[in-house]
Amino acid sequence: MWVGLRELIREFNRGLSVQDLPRTNSPACLELISRANRHSGQGEFGSGEESSRSSNELQANRMTIEPTDCLTRRRALVAMAKPGLAAFTLPLLGSLALSQEANAQKVGELRPVSIYWLKYEHSQQELIGDLLNTERGDPQREAEIAHQHWYSHETRRRWGAWGPAPRTYTPLEGLASRSLQWKRERVIATAARFIGYGYQHHHIPDWNPPANWPWKETCVGHNGKGFDCSNFTSFVYNQGFGIHMSSGIGRQSRVEAAFERGGQAVHLHTIEFSDDYRERQKTLHTGDLLYIRGREEGPITHVVIWIGSVGRAPHDIPLILDSHGAGVVDEAGQHIPCGVHLRPFRESSWYNRCASHAHRVFHG
Repeated sequence: MWVGLRELIREFNRGLSVQDLPRTNSPACLELISRANRHSGQGEFGSGEESSRSSNELQANRMTIEPTDCLTRRRALVAMAKPGLAAFTLPLLGSLALSQEANAQKVGELRPVSIYWLKYEHSQQELIGDLLNTERGDPQREAEIAHQHWYSHETRRRWGAWGPAPRTYTPLEGLASRSLQWKRERVIATAARFIGYGYQHHHIPDWNPPANWPWKETCVGHNGKGFDCSNFTSFVYNQGFGIHMSSGIGRQSRVEAAFERGGQAVHLHTIEFSDDYRERQKTLHTGDLLYIRGREEGPITHVVIWIGSVGRAPHDIPLILDSHGAGVVDEAGQHIPCGVHLRPFRESSWYNRCASHAHRVFHG
């Protein structure tokens, strides 16, 4: 489970909150870069099953952290991109540098890192360079109102515990010329930036209200950054593509079209599938929105993003990405924390037993 780097970062950041992680080019950051790169070159990340891999495989998974990519919130994802293969190696940092930012926990107290990860055909710069380097991905520009008004009396009166509504992002320039694989990978790469955010009944992920703000109780145990399942999926397509759909789970699951700013309709292809587990896996594609009933034959209460071909898991278990409670256990027997995380789609799981249908935005 890539123990070497995990312990290195825990040791380095012990006692620091995520908000206090070293900034670019600080002495602390440069020291971490130097140490991490030395460990990377020596192939010291693996243990247990991972350590049995060939030296060629270890070299292929070598990681280099650049000074411009120090471990500051979502920028950690940039640091974890594998040159050439563009695998965002979430087992290394997915639940460390990113997770629990919303929960304001200490890095030394974080839960075990994920055993699931993502591997793309395209580089992270190709997929989400605009989200990492332009105002489109700016956490302070997620809402329809200016950041200085996020915690105003008017915001509290108008939106209450939910916080400000998301901004209406513009349609993504050049989308029509992109390949189907690129579009689907961008869905996952956009969504993966929020791994580790808490499960909160909020409209936008980076809204972090003060302690006296109204709060709709969740499994996190306190207010903070994060969003719930349908606000998560709605925001991913909004920010990633300028495609807007309802953030309410009932309406999102029923509609046949989403819209771009200006009113241009985007057809949502409804995917109906059989009761056979393996046939469902064949039917679903990366980036599909899969809707789940609260109980068999009951109303739809949840939505997840299907990971598909970019997912990597022990025993090739298919993966989904969602904002959910803490009741799911991974293949190592560890409870996956409450909030936005990669989770397994097992045959016996609630996800599979109560799956209703799916929506596909990008279809060839």
